[in-house]
Amino acid sequence: MADFVYPPVLVAARTMFRVLDNRIRIEGAQHVPARGGAVIACTHVSYLDFIYCGLGARPAKRLVRFMAKHEIFANRVAGPLMRGMHHIPVDRSAGQASYDEAVARLRAGEVVGVFPEATISRSFTVKALKTGAVRMAAEAGVPIVPMALWGTQRLWTKGQPKNLARRHVPISILLGAPLHPALGDDCEAGTAELRSRLSELLGRAQADYPESPTPSERWWLPAHLGGTAPTPEDAAALDARPATRD
Repeated sequence: MADFVYPPVLVAARTMFRVLDNRIRIEGAQHVPARGGAVIACTHVSYLDFIYCGLGARPAKRLVRFMAKHEIFANRVAGPLMRGMHHIPVDRSAGQASYDEAVARLRAGEVVGVFPEATISRSFTVKALKTGAVRMAAEAGVPIVPMALWGTQRLWTKGQPKNLARRHVPISILLGAPLHPALGDDCEAGTAELRSRLSELLGRAQADYPESPTPSERWWLPAHLGGTAPTPEDAAALDARPATRD
């Protein structure tokens, strides 16, 4: 498919990275295949994660087609961009169509990006995962590349004011060895393995992160590392509340 919109969007993103002086570290990019279909399964701590997840695939010169909720495609500004970049709308009331579209894209040799936690993790740990990433990879016969992001939550996340103009924030993008699920495999077991690998990558990103929060900024550190982010249990309770605008 022709890509007339994606390249200028990438140029704009790179300009943003330079202006903000994001200190971006990408580790493990060799795990993204140079050709053929693949699922990138990424952790989710920020509203900006799709930008940085896509960046993690650029050393392999791949464009990532993200599965995103259909409301974004209805937005007057974001909608034309999402359609122009050939991302995949997900209508939760009719999810089979988007799943089938993702599998077709994978079989056609595309890279499809998913956030298997479904929503941002307020605890900054890996939430329980949906099985869709493993199922679609198995059905399409492609690998899953796990990816963890860290630092993006400092720019814009749930429950905190966005600070898109903040400069010099380190951003870590870590990719791990691919999983190769196959038809007939236990997708629950495969999803558990994916979660384990994502947790390991995220833990390494957190341990190697070059900055520590000031006392007033301990909100961006998970509770088990001494931060004031909600525990996974408290985060689940917050997620269960009626939707509010963050």
